Amino acid sequence: MRLLFLLILFSACGLAFAQDGTPLKMKLDFESYNPPSTLVTEEHRLTRAKFPFIDIHNHQPNMNSADLSGLIAEMDKLNMGIMVNLSGRGFRGAGDHLEKSIENVKKQFPNRFVVFTNIDFTDIDNPEWAARTARQVEDDVKRGAKGLKIYKSLGLFSRDKSGKVIPIDDPRIDPVWKKCGELGIPVLIHSADPRQFWQPIDSLNERWLELKLYPGRRHDKDTISWETVIAQQHNLFRKHPKTKFINAHLGWYGSDLKKLGQLMEEFPNMYTEIGAVIAELGRQPRAAKAFLTKYQDRVLFGKDSWAPNEYETYFRVLETEDEYFPYHKRYHAFWRMYGIGLPDDILKKIYYKNALRLMPGVDGSKFPK
Repeated sequence: MRLLFLLILFSACGLAFAQDGTPLKMKLDFESYNPPSTLVTEEHRLTRAKFPFIDIHNHQPNMNSADLSGLIAEMDKLNMGIMVNLSGRGFRGAGDHLEKSIENVKKQFPNRFVVFTNIDFTDIDNPEWAARTARQVEDDVKRGAKGLKIYKSLGLFSRDKSGKVIPIDDPRIDPVWKKCGELGIPVLIHSADPRQFWQPIDSLNERWLELKLYPGRRHDKDTISWETVIAQQHNLFRKHPKTKFINAHLGWYGSDLKKLGQLMEEFPNMYTEIGAVIAELGRQPRAAKAFLTKYQDRVLFGKDSWAPNEYETYFRVLETEDEYFPYHKRYHAFWRMYGIGLPDDILKKIYYKNALRLMPGVDGSKFPK
């Protein structure tokens, strides 16, 4: 009996045993612990969306010269009607990248791609910068750009000549936001990163595994706090009520839908999208369904990266009522998810109707009414 008790105790402590009964310590850590679920439930693996959709948040840096036929074939498999390339001017915003991208799209598949422009904050100290940049945005829209994308570098990394990080709500940028409102184009803005990236990287951090695997994403030693960056973004929405902003990644409030709902009420000019945060909705299906139902006219579909095999997770969360299924990247979400089961009328709004309403001049004739 004593021997049996010791065997049970050793097993509970993570020990295995050789044939002669000698205990062997098992090497098992959090990174490698990923047991398959034994739960037996109905599964609906969706590799194609129920309705054609617009991906409002994607990046195709080579669209200025690439043969797009292969990309179109992959989009058709997913039932993606339109892809929005937010990197219209490229990640550095230089040269004729935007013009060539728009020209290349028009030549190959004019109704399947939308291009957003970008702006460069390098010369913001120049008194002429604001007027020049506002004119650039206006000219880009005349060329065919349908919106403006702001990268997270604003508020975090972009600096003026004094070495100070440029705040998101810097008054020097106000003429640009005003011009976007006058042109009727949306501004898709990514500010900050998940809040956990600023928190101590320890056993209490929900994104610990991701930050261990990708230490370049850490902000825990930054001098600018998450709260500061987010407050600047919200102040921007407040200052420019006539400009429509698409707050990327659910504004990093996917894990606090009550707070996100308060922001939606406070800022009627704020929209949002679900790129890279579908796992937040999938772990709270009832709350997520209530939120998406209430704000069905202001949430858009987005993915944020071109990985065709990952769209299945989005379709499954939005369309099915499946239970307890895994996310496609364990380091993003080690938890299991549940389908929300949205009705068709709300799916259509999130998949394409809201995007078509926000982007002027986009051909939506091939989308269902």
